[in-house]
This record gives sequence, C-alpha cells and structure tokens, in this order.
Amino acid sequence: MATALQAVRGMNDVLPDEACAWQRFEDTARDVFERYGYRHLRVPIVEPTPLFVRSIGEHTDVVEKEMYTFDDKLNGDSLTLRPEATAGIVRAAIEHSLTYERPLRVWTGGPMFRHERPQKGRYRQFHQLDVEALGFAGPDVDAEQIVMLARLWRALGLDGIALTINSIGDADERRAHRAALIEYFERHRSDLDDDAQRRLHANPLRILDSKNPALAGLIADAPRLLDGLGAASRAHFDALRALLDEAGIGYTIEPRLVRGLDYYNRTVFEWVTDALGAQGTVAGGGRYDGLFEALGGKPTPACGFAIGIERMILLLHAEGATRVTAPDAYVVHVGERAGVLARRVAESLRDHGASIVLHAGGGSFKSQMKKADASGARLALIIGDDEASVETVAIKTLRDGGEQVAVPLRDLHARFAALNTSKDEYGCL
Repeated sequence: MATALQAVRGMNDVLPDEACAWQRFEDTARDVFERYGYRHLRVPIVEPTPLFVRSIGEHTDVVEKEMYTFDDKLNGDSLTLRPEATAGIVRAAIEHSLTYERPLRVWTGGPMFRHERPQKGRYRQFHQLDVEALGFAGPDVDAEQIVMLARLWRALGLDGIALTINSIGDADERRAHRAALIEYFERHRSDLDDDAQRRLHANPLRILDSKNPALAGLIADAPRLLDGLGAASRAHFDALRALLDEAGIGYTIEPRLVRGLDYYNRTVFEWVTDALGAQGTVAGGGRYDGLFEALGGKPTPACGFAIGIERMILLLHAEGATRVTAPDAYVVHVGERAGVLARRVAESLRDHGASIVLHAGGGSFKSQMKKADASGARLALIIGDDEASVETVAIKTLRDGGEQVAVPLRDLHARFAALNTSKDEYGCL
C-alpha cells in the first residue's frame, strides 16, 4: 500500500466548514471595496524575481530569507512565487498603461508565499486581499482606505481592532534619517544583535522593525524620522490626521512603525488586535509614490494595503463570528416513484435559490435520516412511494423538537420558505 502524502508544512487545506467563513469574509470585503469604487484585478502568482528585489528591497527579510525562487526550465530566467501583491499590480499597471490617463482603484486577492517557520496566523502559503489606489497623490485617499477598513470591521461585527499610523517621509528625509540612525547605532554597536549589525549600513530602518526584545530600549531612544519631516510630508500627515478626526476614526501615532518593505513613503498604517497573540496585525499598508519609477514606469503616486485572510478568520473565530456550512434541506427518499418525485422536488427548490442535498446511494429511511441529521440541515424532506402517489412531501424539522408535517406539492415552496429561516446566503448555520 502506497504511503499517504500530506500537504507541505505551512501550506494548509481549507476544508468545507472553514471555507464558509472565508467566503463570508471575502464577499463582505468585496462589497465594501466596491462601494468605494475599487475594481477587481487579477495578476499572476509567479513573477520575475527582479520585480520583488527592486520593489520590496534587496536587504529586507522577504528578499533575503523568505522568497520561493527558482529558475525557469525553458529559458533559465529567475522566477519567484509572489510574496506580496503590490509589486505585481504596479507591474501590470505599467505594462498595460492603466493609470496614465486617469487614476485607478483596484483590488485583488489570492495566495502569497514566504519561506518561513510556520506558526499560528503565519504560514508559508498565506492569503491576502490587496487594495491599491494608483495615481492619487493626496492624503484624502490615504484616509479613504483607512475609513474603508473601519467600515469593513463594522460589517464583520468585529471590535477591538486598533489603528496605528506614522509618516516615514520622503526619500530625502529618509536619507537624512538613515545617516542619523547609522551614527546612533554605531555608538551602540556592541549592543546590537547579529541581524541588526548586518543591516546597520545596508538598511538601518529595518533595525527599527526588529522583534528582538533585547533591542527595545535601544530602538525606543533612536532618532525619530517623524521629528525630521519636511514641510510637505508634515502637511500630508497633518491633513491625514484631520481627515481621520473628521471621520471619527481613533488612532495612535507610532513613530517606530516603518512596515517591512522598502517601497513605502509618507503614510504607513496598521490595524492590530490583541486577540491573536504575537501575530496581531490584520491589515497594513501605506503610500508608495516612488514604486512606479523604480519599476520602470512614469512617476505615479499610489497608496494601498493588504489584509491577511488567515488572521482575519482566526479573529472571526475568536469573536464568535463564524458558522459552519450546511444545506437548507436533505431529501430522504425510498422507492422508485419516490426517487422520481425527490429529484423533481430538489430541482424545483434549487430553482428558487435553496441549497438541497439529495440522498444518493439508497438505504433505509432510518439510515438516510442519520445522514440527514449529520448534514447539519435544519429540515429533512421525506418522500416514500406513498407520498409520491398523492404528491405530498413530509417536512421534518431536525432541530427544535423534530416536528413533522405533510405538505401538498402545490404548497411546498411557501411552507419551505416559512420553515427555512435559520440560514444565511452562504448556507452557514
């Protein structure tokens, strides 16, 4: 007997009961995005490796440690499974000239890949919804995306997700800040861990993103980019804060928030929760006005964010906001004439939007009823040859006492609709 194979560690199956929660979340998000004028875009999972090196940054953890990279057997090109979606969206916008005539709001979703140690809420194949506003320079779009996320949390019934914001300025301000950081950390070089020492001259901003608790005090006393913002960056940040205040969105300014990718400038933000332990960031993003030029396009301002779907599902479970998949009804039938009517009834109810499981494989009424109960359906529709001869269907409530009534076929739709009130549009209980 062959050995049974299992999924790659950190690349997880999403089984039917769990998929119901995914579908609810994704459809709710899509509805919210569309209300703000964001249109759907799909980009490839595999991209040229230089796309991510040039966009994310050569000295980031993602590029240095986490990318799934391989050579194309056809031509030897270096290819990478996408670790994030923004670079691919910008590549597509440049390739197809999507934003040069008018700005564009888009969103996409799907799997991303990072080679790291799997843990709760952090996997090698993970899924994101990615939202981008391309061609917009002002803080009004930064605020729009944050307000849109607040609306999404309300639509999902989630509380306790807090907003942190920061400004990391423009390129010249970051260069000055970089020099100040190098000078500061050089004075404390002996206190840096190996990773921070390696990054000291290559990318000192990444030291601020260190999760090493031993460096927390040193990082807290480091120069703050927020204190060195120029007039334009300061005005942008102040305008963003005013717009969030106007919208009633609470926030905390976190001067050490820099995000993990090199393409950001000015606004950066994260929505975080304390309900998921260490993996508390459920959405994050910011502005990246220089990315189009870095990837060979014309100067184009842009702003966007990503939502980690696995973390959102964990949060929905923690908040008790998920349910399991179940059909509207399970059709039990025994006998040849009963089978004919059962198939007719099932198709008729499906025509009216119901989710119906028609028993297959034969068996007694008793064995079929066990399967009906196990399906999670609230109702069983029972048809034998006696019911078929007079065109009636017995409807049995499988929960709440198990009442059973005989319903003439002509009244079935109305009675079924009246009894089937425990479901939502996704078939979730």
